[in-house]
Amino acid sequence: MIKKESRNVARLRRHARVRKNLSGTPEIPRLNVFRSNKEIYAQVIDDVKGNTLVSSSSKILKINGGNIEGAKAVGKDIAEKCKSKKITKVVFDRGGYLYHGRVAALADAARENGLEF
Repeated sequence: MIKKESRNVARLRRHARVRKNLSGTPEIPRLNVFRSNKEIYAQVIDDVKGNTLVSSSSKILKINGGNIEGAKAVGKDIAEKCKSKKITKVVFDRGGYLYHGRVAALADAARENGLEF
């Protein structure tokens, strides 16, 4: 009998595969996305120092992160925080999730508000 791995285990395997070739530097940090059923989180990370430079989430903004509008609000907020820290370019790390729905909405909102990736 073949045991099927859970969705999250499969996502973590995809994330590890992508992360071995993707890294944030002080000049071009990594924009990481994590989504749960209720919330969505975004962090801009310098992997060389291991520091989180900027973060935002639907929980911090006190909005519903389980829909596309919440993801757009988080994308806009993270882009504005990056502008205030003079960060214009990032590398997008979708965290093993499909580039679809909330993840794509967050990325598009960040691009519309000034982030380049």
